[in-house]
Amino acid sequence: MKDEVLAHLYDIAQAARAVKTFVQDHTFDDYAAEEQLRSAVERKFEIMGEALNRLRRDSPKTLSLRSS
Repeated sequence: MKDEVLAHLYDIAQAARAVKTFVQDHTFDDYAAEEQLRSAVERKFEIMGEALNRLRRDSPKTLSLRSS
């Protein structure tokens, strides 16, 4: 697997872990009320989206749901 692909997968995993940490011990009402929490979570989702777009460009087969 190319280094770029591994880097994209790493970025996705790191961002997902951060979201999990950010929302741990918070309710949805907390999330809705705290702009800083929402901003942090939304930024990590942006990072995941950017990494997924790059992954689609660099290695479309990696995102394929079908077994080849």
